[in-house]
Amino acid sequence: MRPSFHPRLINGPFDDPGLYVPFLFQNRAMVFDLGDITCLAARDLLKISHAFITHTHMDHFIGFDRLLRTLLGREKTLALFGPAGFLKNIEGKLAGYAWNLVGNYNYPLNLEITEVNSQSTVYRRYRCCDKFIPANESVEQPFNGILYEEPGFTVTAAILDHGIPCLGLAIKEHFHINILKDELKKLGLEPGPWLADFKQALYSKSDPEFEFEQRSGPGEKTRHYRLGELAAKIALITAGQKIGYIADAAYNQSNAEKIIALVEESDHLFIEAAFLDTDKDIAAEKNHLTAGQAGMLAAMAGVKHFSVFHFSPRYTGEEQRLREEARLAYEKQMTENRGQRTD
Repeated sequence: MRPSFHPRLINGPFDDPGLYVPFLFQNRAMVFDLGDITCLAARDLLKISHAFITHTHMDHFIGFDRLLRTLLGREKTLALFGPAGFLKNIEGKLAGYAWNLVGNYNYPLNLEITEVNSQSTVYRRYRCCDKFIPANESVEQPFNGILYEEPGFTVTAAILDHGIPCLGLAIKEHFHINILKDELKKLGLEPGPWLADFKQALYSKSDPEFEFEQRSGPGEKTRHYRLGELAAKIALITAGQKIGYIADAAYNQSNAEKIIALVEESDHLFIEAAFLDTDKDIAAEKNHLTAGQAGMLAAMAGVKHFSVFHFSPRYTGEEQRLREEARLAYEKQMTENRGQRTD
């Protein structure tokens, strides 16, 4: 069964954090954090529709400039989300450049920025054709944990403590649609972009009687199916995929509870592990997790798989020690979890 999201860390574990999340069968991607993104090709950057920024420390946000430069002159809307102070940070970035030549662009770039506070979100729009001067009106709405939602998935967040507000993030597919290739073949249908439209109709809970059109290729006759009938033949619907992302967070009870609730039962959790447990005092001083704490939290949240990253450079050449500490802590906590369920 092929997952809908194919997340991958943008850099190595000692480099700037960031997660690139392309969508299966779609020319589209999301990104969690924008640190150094020079390893992403322009074709990858052009796919990004949404960027979720945990906080604006330089190693999490310096890549905004490269992304902006790549998108200039494109007919595109880029949505960005970040914690308290994010609007000011974005406006500071935009104010650092002269925009007197943007009138030469044939296609407009629009930025839709959402700042996430504890009780509300504030949305503001910036248009390239207006030299990125913000619109006069901002839209404020209550914050209930949901940052963004489409028929197929939801992106949620928790505000964590990193000495400053820092977002923990999760993306959850509402349900997963697996196409049965053998059944597709029996109907004489070929895989192709039309399957994305088919899945979108199912995610949108369209009327099963809705007439769905399918064309195998140029010059081919268009076939008509009832959506529900076609779904019954070629689609297997299962529980949706969930991806968690925890970049920087102090280890304390409040953060632990929020992280566990946010990433619970993730199929894959990407979680920072800046220090070894032997240096937990330094980790506490710098508001970071240790590898052992990361592994324990992953187990307490019941995640199926996890990857640790964002290692302190003091451990250069000792990458395996951090991974092993996280793995052992995960296995120990999972054993405790099983023991508690049998008591």
